[in-house]
Amino acid sequence: MESEAFGALRGFFPRIYTLGAMGELIDQIGGGLMASTRLSIWREDRSCMEWLDSQSEASVIYVSFGSFTVLTAHQLVEFAWGLAGSDHPFLWIIRPDMVDGGVKTALPEEFITSWCHQGQVLAHRSVGGFLTHGGWNSMMEGVLSGVPLICRPSFADQYTNCRYACVHWGFGLEVDQEVTRGQVRDRVRELMEGEKGKEMRESIKEMQSKS
Repeated sequence: MESEAFGALRGFFPRIYTLGAMGELIDQIGGGLMASTRLSIWREDRSCMEWLDSQSEASVIYVSFGSFTVLTAHQLVEFAWGLAGSDHPFLWIIRPDMVDGGVKTALPEEFITSWCHQGQVLAHRSVGGFLTHGGWNSMMEGVLSGVPLICRPSFADQYTNCRYACVHWGFGLEVDQEVTRGQVRDRVRELMEGEKGKEMRESIKEMQSKS
């Protein structure tokens, strides 16, 4: 995925060695070291896996905006009603500090789910799409699991990652910075039901095979 960038860097720094993807390397360690080594800075809750077990194959949208992205209460509500309006089941991971003023002031309790092991969730058979901020760890985990993306970047490398996923690699759709429930609904339906979604699955499966 980063061959073009590394090709340019090697003209200046010939000794560059790639190690990723870090999530998979940690999962392969096993034993006590794996238990004490986590990419997440939040305590994980595995109860969502039981719910995923009860869902149909590739039917669920997994939603997570990472460890640092902050939304306004209005943005959170637009995402919530867009997801609900898509008529597809979704698993939404919401940090306690993700919204100015607190999550509970913006959403009813039934929308709130605690942190999880993202790699395991994305690899679950019931997950068919990933609504993400587009951070590089999340991007890699989506590719390694073969799950197409809906991206809404917020800062730093996320804009570049989103452009590559949506334009160059062909396995992503972008949500506008001015979030509306109608666009969120339509993006989810396009990914899960549309012809574009089928093309995205083929593209990410091809990328998965090379990773």
